[in-house]
Amino acid sequence: MVILVMIIAPILSIADRNYGYFFGLFIALFLLWQSGWNWKKFGFGEKIIPRTILNALLLAIAIFLVIDICIQPFLEIYFGEINLSSLDDIRADFSSFLILFLIMWIFAAFGEEFLFSGYYMKHLAEFLGDTDKAWFISAIILSIYFGASHNYQGTAGVIAVALSSSISFFIFYKNRTNLALLVFTHGFYDTIGLTLIYLNKDRLFYEWAIKLINF
Repeated sequence: MVILVMIIAPILSIADRNYGYFFGLFIALFLLWQSGWNWKKFGFGEKIIPRTILNALLLAIAIFLVIDICIQPFLEIYFGEINLSSLDDIRADFSSFLILFLIMWIFAAFGEEFLFSGYYMKHLAEFLGDTDKAWFISAIILSIYFGASHNYQGTAGVIAVALSSSISFFIFYKNRTNLALLVFTHGFYDTIGLTLIYLNKDRLFYEWAIKLINF
């Protein structure tokens, strides 16, 4: 069933990228309900403790430093600018920023990790045999799949998302019962990005890369 859902979702996204996401999320929530709200089946097997949140914050900062500062600017130089025009409304507009911030934590941080990691990756790995190799293969497949789902951001965006998500999926590969760690990591990571857009500082690292190349 998970493979069927992963095939149908991108087809629905052709009409609107949100259709595929909410279709998959509906199926995942339906299966969660059918299981008697057994959150462990979707990777939520450990209590959320302060250390989990702290580790998530450190991971988010590390991913941002590696992907957004060191790699993404050069991806944009060679593959074109990442299309984030849908977020332009939050620039210098605190109310829009706050609303999107709340939406992000619900539908991106929790929703995407619940769907892509807790449902797609976990259940695909179990379908493939639930071995370390199966989880590793599932992490690679989902990195490509999640990156491709952001094709509206352009080639550089697809690659950047695939790279950043690969780190998250491999974290889940090592922490299969602690999906909350990924939820907080995703939320903190997106918070950094949204804040930079709100402050109109999101192109700063790209400009630094240009100067470095021209040095």
